[in-house]
Amino acid sequence: MTMSRRQALAGLSLAALPLATLPRSAQAAGYPDRTIRVVVPFAPGGNADLVARILCQRMGERLGQTMVVDNRAGAGGSVGAEVVARAAPDGYTLLIGSNGPLTVNVLLQANLAYDPLTAFRPIGIANRATHVLVVGPARPPLTQPQTMAEFLARAKADPGGMGVGTPGAGSAAHLTLELFNVAAGIQTNHIPYRSGGALVPDLIAGNVPAAMVELSSVLSLHRDGKAKILAVAANTRASQLPDVPTFAEAGVPNFLAASYVGLLAPAGIPADVEARLASAFAAALTDDLLKTRVDESGGVVVTGPDTTPDGFATFLREELGRARRAAELAGLKPE
Repeated sequence: MTMSRRQALAGLSLAALPLATLPRSAQAAGYPDRTIRVVVPFAPGGNADLVARILCQRMGERLGQTMVVDNRAGAGGSVGAEVVARAAPDGYTLLIGSNGPLTVNVLLQANLAYDPLTAFRPIGIANRATHVLVVGPARPPLTQPQTMAEFLARAKADPGGMGVGTPGAGSAAHLTLELFNVAAGIQTNHIPYRSGGALVPDLIAGNVPAAMVELSSVLSLHRDGKAKILAVAANTRASQLPDVPTFAEAGVPNFLAASYVGLLAPAGIPADVEARLASAFAAALTDDLLKTRVDESGGVVVTGPDTTPDGFATFLREELGRARRAAELAGLKPE
């Protein structure tokens, strides 16, 4: 029997229908079948870039596909984050996110083009770098406090007199400093710098008595005796500095603060793509090279629930709430 033209066209339409109407999870069965782009919203060479390149290599091996880093710096990470927020939710454009684009910028940038809680689907946190309180050298005529107890005593005796530098107004470390003031019952004098690179020389020279920074930025200075870390804002002592107490051990209980680096996708990615990415991500976190490089930079590779999509999502909500409180304390408003 000869098929009519109408029947033939109907058959073609029906043949095409399943591809258009199948859920994305079914369409993604062959994922990944091309190169995956991982946007790092910072310039090459930093901690986020280092972690991204190792993750790309190890995850790519696991997924059987090339993953490439695309550095899109600008606006404290917002430029790169917006690229991913606007990308198709197909798993081929991912974001390496951190405190700046995911937490701080929403509090400081009035016209941010994305909501970090709704624009992305978190995959997992890769590593954290704890924040530390560090002082400059104690050499005549400099007399910087050499313990947390001494620091707190001086700060309480002279409210607003103890200068503490940070890498900038509104930086993650600045927010940590504001929360530290509340937790310790003190008031320090915040001294914002243009960057951590500008702050460190002044700390060494004694031009600023103390600083709140990431461990990675002062680890080598502490080891060389050019600065002294008074405490680390973590649950346990840093593996790199077993002799340095936590804030809790030094007299400021329940005080935790760290910068983080994690992997995210645009919101709405298919469930099976998310599962494949999460599995490859978890496997990459066991890599010895990643652990070594992160340890050398003063961080720690994360374990536990925060390495999962739901765990990271919960962390982001809680972290943003914490940052909002700190911004209110500091009187910071979006500009």
